[in-house]
Amino acid sequence: MDWIQGIQQAIDYIEEHITEDIDYEEAAKRAYSSSFHFQRVFGIMCGFTLGEYIRRRRLTLAGNELLTKDIKVIDVALKYGYETPESFSRAFQKFHGIAPSQVKTGCNLKSFSRLCVKIELIGGTEMNYKIEKKDELILMGYKRRFSGVPYGEERKKQEAEFSMTTRAKQWLLMGASSNYENEYCIVTNIGDDGYDFYIAYEVDEWTTKNMFDSKITGVDFMDQMGFEILSVPKQTYAVFETERKKYPIPEYVDIRQKIVTEWFPTRDIAMSNGPEVVILHWRIKEKREWAKNRYIEICLPIEKK
Repeated sequence: MDWIQGIQQAIDYIEEHITEDIDYEEAAKRAYSSSFHFQRVFGIMCGFTLGEYIRRRRLTLAGNELLTKDIKVIDVALKYGYETPESFSRAFQKFHGIAPSQVKTGCNLKSFSRLCVKIELIGGTEMNYKIEKKDELILMGYKRRFSGVPYGEERKKQEAEFSMTTRAKQWLLMGASSNYENEYCIVTNIGDDGYDFYIAYEVDEWTTKNMFDSKITGVDFMDQMGFEILSVPKQTYAVFETERKKYPIPEYVDIRQKIVTEWFPTRDIAMSNGPEVVILHWRIKEKREWAKNRYIEICLPIEKK
């Protein structure tokens, strides 16, 4: 119950200070959580970032004031945190589809309602997991900055497009990999503007050292591929697995949602500020072929609350 009350208290704090600079640390305290854990959980539960919620609520309230009050656009812009009328107008136009000056002409406005946490009977499902300490992992991969939060349909579309349009890079890294069985997706640097999403593979020390040496590779374009050496630090993870089947990807989003809404609230554990690791077990090492029963490991970095 404390966790449910805490989330509502954090939302209430944000709404009470919606025209001020929101202190994310203070909001997180109301939710009995660290700022990092609160923002990540908020994103998983709601499907948008905390910053996006605040922005949409401010623009909703700004539109209502322009419609119902005799007030100047510049005064509304300053009230809701915009430094200039121009920046406010751009954000207002993007959200409402009209300019602030058109509000009183009978155009439709968009409304984004205040969040309210309701108690709902959930659970009753089995979740197999393990707590595992993993050593530092050195990978080679390439990234793209995704928009939104790393959960849900927006992530699904961006990931599918990213994967389908970078096949040559995957084949190249797969050939250089020291672990034929696994592919990795790494989520890191999560913020209000999005997050970094990596497709990566394990590469041994010799390959890492010589990957960009044209005398070794025989080609002079490796430095143009956008490959990076990625260090995933030593960390304790909560590890969950999908069912083993030919195409387990659709289960991923559902499992992530259940982890946050059903698993975390009943434990004295929070997400820590570390990369999230997804391991795709796609192939059979001995036979060097695609596995019929594939599965995905979801590894979330954790710490004591």
